[in-house]
Amino acid sequence: MNIRRKIFRYGFLSVLLVSAFNGSAIAQVDLTIDTLECHIIGFNAGLMLPSKQFSFETAPDGTRSRNATMSSLYDPPYLSFGIEPMYKFKSNWLVSIEGNLWFGLNSNNLNHRIERMGDVFTRDSVVVGSNGTDANVTCYNRGMSFKAGVGKIFPLNPKKNPNSGILALLKGGYMWQQTIFMVNSEQAPQLTDDYALLYDHQRHGIMLTEALGYWFMSTRSDLANIYVAFEVSQCWNWSTREYQIDQYLGLHGKDNHRYFDLLYSIKVCWMFPLRGKTDHDYYLY
Repeated sequence: MNIRRKIFRYGFLSVLLVSAFNGSAIAQVDLTIDTLECHIIGFNAGLMLPSKQFSFETAPDGTRSRNATMSSLYDPPYLSFGIEPMYKFKSNWLVSIEGNLWFGLNSNNLNHRIERMGDVFTRDSVVVGSNGTDANVTCYNRGMSFKAGVGKIFPLNPKKNPNSGILALLKGGYMWQQTIFMVNSEQAPQLTDDYALLYDHQRHGIMLTEALGYWFMSTRSDLANIYVAFEVSQCWNWSTREYQIDQYLGLHGKDNHRYFDLLYSIKVCWMFPLRGKTDHDYYLY
């Protein structure tokens, strides 16, 4: 009888301990009350629009114009794709690094290309390939950026989901852009290798981005975590080439202009949180 009582007593205690442990484990992943601290990998996509009104280039003598900014060179909009590793603190502060690639939605979006490259195009507006026929050259823009930044999440309903809310971000880094020439039919030696560098408008410089949006982290699924943001980017850039040809701009030689491009973006980022810890600590005795 005593043995049965002991077995029942210890069995009952074991059930209580297991229940307490399971309750603690569940509480540790209850994102309705806890603020999560974790690493996050994000994959983003967006649409970029260059500003015509606020972008300009400055000549060495200080005069300004809008003849060779991104909005003048390439038809918008541009598509952007990137990867964004982040770390989210319990305080809902964020630090992040980000790499992005962008290019024109129109695959042949260089404006005034015939006027710009008059030495390459014939009177019939074709680029003659090595076999004497039209090489069907496509001219479009491509850009890259690498940025690091900080951000803050301001929860709208901290009692039900303290990990979601208004998102504010500030990022800074390096950007690069240029014209890409793709020969679709025949070889075109006049737009390959070093000859292409004469017309590619390659530029690099500093990029500063401010973003405001909404950050959502699901309380139930690791797959339903996204943020949507509106970004404004300022780009201070200059030519990297020693010699540039642009008949439309009357440019034959070193491009000594300094360029300021303002970009607007709508971006969606799909996030994958890695192993993290919550705002509450749980102990089992």
